[in-house]
Amino acid sequence: MGRISLKHVRKAFGDAVIIPGADLEIEHGEFVVFVGPSGCGKSTLLRLIAGLEDLTSGQILIDGEDVSDVPPAKRGLAMVFQSYALYPHMSVRNNIAFGLKMAGEPQEQIDDKVAKAAATLNLTEYLDRKPRQLSGGQRQRVAIGRAIVRDPKCFLFDEPLSNLDAALRVNMRVFIMQLHQQLDATMIYVTHDQVEAMTMADRIVVLNKGVIEQVGSPLDLYNKPNSVFVAGFIGSPKMNLISGALAAKHNATTIGIRPEHIALLVAGGDVQGTIVLTEHLGSDSFLHVDAGEAGRLTVRAPGDYMGKPGDAVSLSFDNARIHRFDSQGKVLV
Repeated sequence: MGRISLKHVRKAFGDAVIIPGADLEIEHGEFVVFVGPSGCGKSTLLRLIAGLEDLTSGQILIDGEDVSDVPPAKRGLAMVFQSYALYPHMSVRNNIAFGLKMAGEPQEQIDDKVAKAAATLNLTEYLDRKPRQLSGGQRQRVAIGRAIVRDPKCFLFDEPLSNLDAALRVNMRVFIMQLHQQLDATMIYVTHDQVEAMTMADRIVVLNKGVIEQVGSPLDLYNKPNSVFVAGFIGSPKMNLISGALAAKHNATTIGIRPEHIALLVAGGDVQGTIVLTEHLGSDSFLHVDAGEAGRLTVRAPGDYMGKPGDAVSLSFDNARIHRFDSQGKVLV
């Protein structure tokens, strides 16, 4: 099992409060992603679960057992860091086996676990190589293998793909998702990349200055953000946020509309503007439009859209897709 409960978890360093009080339930087998900007407390919260940081107050329970004062090695968790942290002088085989050897497991059992992990991670043919002979993705898989052989209750990933190039990030992202399905294990994954969060998570936990702003499935957060912060963070490109007279027409302090929910018209739209920049991505084009009082808006257009900087455009909003927020940045229903 791998059920994790956070109850009023608080972390402060002197007068600096990093996590003011977090409550969260993670079920066995879930893939939960902590996401937010740098400094939001997501890695600190992960380290508290791992036992690498001491709680200031509150409780952490694993399968109903209070582990708040239990050392990391005895929590039954396995952590994969941003840096691979491999031993350069050891082979892949010995890197994966190292923790088991330190725990005094029988060699036959170690060999069996290493072989199974290597097969799962497509590393069998690399077992006798040193880390310097591997690619970045292969090294990260070795780090994951070191976690797998421990048969943990939960895997904790702290921005594990940050050191990889864009193409390899995509490949490793898919690999970790498939691994989750194969192992049927609980996984908690920290990232600042909301695309990773949207594509990988069963549920996303959005953090802002140590506060859990919203918890939900990727589509829940995309379709029903409960605050301006979540609305502006989830989605790529991010939601357009508009204040002023246009928002007032909708009885809101701020309204939000996603680039894909704005249509381009010849005339008669909700807003008139001028194209400032066009990003061509093949299947889509994203227009950056100076919309006067409405500010700079991003609009999704077909990939073959031929508009160019300086062209006038008329924009129509899908009224059913407009999000309204009050003066405190909270959603209006």
